[in-house]
Amino acid sequence: MEKKQASYGKGAARMAPMEVSVEAGNGRESDWLDDDGRPRRSGTVWTASAHIITAVIGSGVLSLAWAIAQLGWAAGPAIMLLFALVIYYTSTLLAECYRSGDPETGKRHYTYMDAVRSYLPGTKVKLCGVIQYANLVGVAIGYTIAASISMRAVRRADCFHYHDVRGRSGKDSCKSSSNPYMIVFGVVQILFSQIPDFDQIWWLSIVAAVMSFTYSTIGLGLGIAQTVANGGIQGSLTGLSVGPGVTSMQKVWRSLQAFGNIAFAYSYSIILIEIQDTVKAPPPSEAKVMKKATGISVATTTVFYMLCGCMGYAAFGDAAPDNLLTGFGFYEPFWLLDVANAAIVVHLVGAYQVFCQPLFAFVEKWAAARWPDSAFIARELRVGPLAISVFRLTWRTAFVCLTTVVSMLLPFFGDVVGLLGAVAFWPLTVYFPVEMYIVQRGVPRGSTRWVCLQMLSAACLVVSVAAAAGSIADVIGELKEYRPFSG
Repeated sequence: MEKKQASYGKGAARMAPMEVSVEAGNGRESDWLDDDGRPRRSGTVWTASAHIITAVIGSGVLSLAWAIAQLGWAAGPAIMLLFALVIYYTSTLLAECYRSGDPETGKRHYTYMDAVRSYLPGTKVKLCGVIQYANLVGVAIGYTIAASISMRAVRRADCFHYHDVRGRSGKDSCKSSSNPYMIVFGVVQILFSQIPDFDQIWWLSIVAAVMSFTYSTIGLGLGIAQTVANGGIQGSLTGLSVGPGVTSMQKVWRSLQAFGNIAFAYSYSIILIEIQDTVKAPPPSEAKVMKKATGISVATTTVFYMLCGCMGYAAFGDAAPDNLLTGFGFYEPFWLLDVANAAIVVHLVGAYQVFCQPLFAFVEKWAAARWPDSAFIARELRVGPLAISVFRLTWRTAFVCLTTVVSMLLPFFGDVVGLLGAVAFWPLTVYFPVEMYIVQRGVPRGSTRWVCLQMLSAACLVVSVAAAAGSIADVIGELKEYRPFSG
């Protein structure tokens, strides 16, 4: 079979039981395997949509009220809608690149990197790999920070409520460090990271998707309630005003950072090919299924984003916090905040795995090819019904520990989110999908379509650079006053 030598990871862990079943006469080989010799995929438009929603509706939604506050009613919603349209369009281009040649029978690409290697060989492959996997590491750090903030928010909300009910002062005692919560989140991720591959976390994605809708809906409801309590809509057409505490330069940097926050809220293109590789074989083609899943997911998330971001801004105006549910724009009802923040944590457990599984698979595939005879890499330990790889246990645990320590060093949620969104947006969401699509479809250089695609790419590059500059300026400002591990 074409992929026997590479059937490590996704293939190797599952091929053995499949082969036993076939030899036992339980079915023909073609009933168990897809056209590439791998176990038959079973994903549908709904499981693909769940994976995308899990990846997209993440911690980024909580920073959208802050982003709109920087841009105002005129530009904020319009820019959010523009990002949605760009990401939907470039995602459909990327979906076309899953197979080379024929969309139903052409050679499959299992990862984003595989697709780039096939269409854009040479230096661009290495550049893509560095950007993609560095971004995945960054996302893991960002999600660890967000989860710890939500866990700490549960304690703070309960503490504030305790003091309010008893009429006591001393709310300063409700302050606590994020570090213990980051460690707890890291321990949970070490356990879930032992799930061998993407196909086996579909249930976690569905749970996480439900959780994302839960806390987004609660945030929306609280925003509406606060707006009603205020007796009107807060905010202005131009957003944050220059004045006491806000210089004109800070206004510029924060507006640019808002672009990065919005881009991060929509980022999932880097794992689109991996998600597409879980979809069952044609007909219809995986590209058609993925386009439909992308349309459903982006439309659904955009509605939620518009509602949550706009209602958060309507409720708090220029004072909107960079994390709607943990910035303590809301204090009561404390139990509802607890439910929302618990849902955020559960969602981020799943989202962390959705983003990190491609990185895990890449490193393990590389190690297996580099040291094919190593017992440390190939050996598996039987623990009851489970088969645990020694190398997988060691390396994935080390990765989670590293991202946890870095998160403890840089617990700046808003700034990290903006920087990640800015850095990844242009190369991974726009440039590589556009270039691969041009090669895959043979778009003539200089044609109207080619010129339009290049103009789109150039415009997004300008946005990405500007947003990165804004986020870096804010990170530098935070670092001037921050002490490492102070939480």
